[in-house]
Amino acid sequence: MTSNENGVHGITEQDIANYLANNPGFFERQAELLATIQLTSPHGQRAVSLQERQMEMLRERIKGLERKIMEMIRAGQENVQIAERMHRWTCAVMLARSAVMLGEVLVAELKHEFLIPQAAVRVWGVAPAYAHLPWAQGASEDVKTFASSLSQPYCGLNAQFEAAQWLGDATPAQSLAMIPLRLGKSAGECFGLLVLGSPDALRYQNDMGTEFLQQVGDIASAAMGRLLLAE
Repeated sequence: MTSNENGVHGITEQDIANYLANNPGFFERQAELLATIQLTSPHGQRAVSLQERQMEMLRERIKGLERKIMEMIRAGQENVQIAERMHRWTCAVMLARSAVMLGEVLVAELKHEFLIPQAAVRVWGVAPAYAHLPWAQGASEDVKTFASSLSQPYCGLNAQFEAAQWLGDATPAQSLAMIPLRLGKSAGECFGLLVLGSPDALRYQNDMGTEFLQQVGDIASAAMGRLLLAE
């Protein structure tokens, strides 16, 4: 309640709202009043009854729920598609005819399945039989140190990273995802780096999730790790 200059207490809107909230039987006792209440429709300036306004609010709420359901369905469909692509890529890597072709198949099928414009992989410490292959050469000590420092995939702009030169594309990559390859768990020894590039600066952003890229890294690590020099 509020007081006017004469000290008389007045009733506020909040007082009325509190009364109605605490006395649900009010409109049962005042049924005729309920039928005469007119509200402004949000879809125009016409007056509508309280019941009609409630129906409009209910329809709007249902539409909002329908939109959320459709978004969930689309997200589910996208997840299924990603899982199918991951399955096909994994099978292609496992079915590589020889260890010599493994690096080439891994990169080519990854680009094909996930529409990646540019990709390359380099590993080090491989057995002598594979040391002459392109993907077993060209990793400097700086790159090895950088790869070992990554606790998770790097995503972001191409800040003139040396590893971006592996992509060898006429159109420079504007954004990169760089995935360290490790033996065993994520804390294991790093033995390679998988680089994904795109001329689109927004393709790989530093705030994007990396769970999918980590899974790609796990599969690539399991495949390429077989070619390392046995200790």
